[in-house]
Amino acid sequence: MEQFNLEIISPEKSFLIKNDAVEVVIPAIEGYMGVLKDHIPIISFLKPGIIDVKLSNESLNFYVDDGIVEFKDNTLSILTSSIFDIKDITKNNVDKILKNVEEELKKENIKDQDRFILEKKIEVLNSLSIN
Repeated sequence: MEQFNLEIISPEKSFLIKNDAVEVVIPAIEGYMGVLKDHIPIISFLKPGIIDVKLSNESLNFYVDDGIVEFKDNTLSILTSSIFDIKDITKNNVDKILKNVEEELKKENIKDQDRFILEKKIEVLNSLSIN
């Protein structure tokens, strides 16, 4: 299996650093994008969605709000303001986030781009099957 480096950084900390990524699927603004070793260099923005990480010996799934992704020299760097491991989230957390997002959507002077992001967030959070 061909492997590459993955680093996910949030403002608080280095969220995840691995050197055995086999494939990472990211929610790029253009749509979901798969990254494998030797992918062409890219820079893209993230929209709310699920980052699906396949390592040599396990799979991980993270919810991300936004961010910037860069791939070069077989290193995928993801910078994001908000990320969490799906296995750590509770129904209560999701409900709280959804309530906040719905409040944001009710504001008067909301820009189309912000509305798109908030609606995407609702769609993704509602798709999570959490007990």
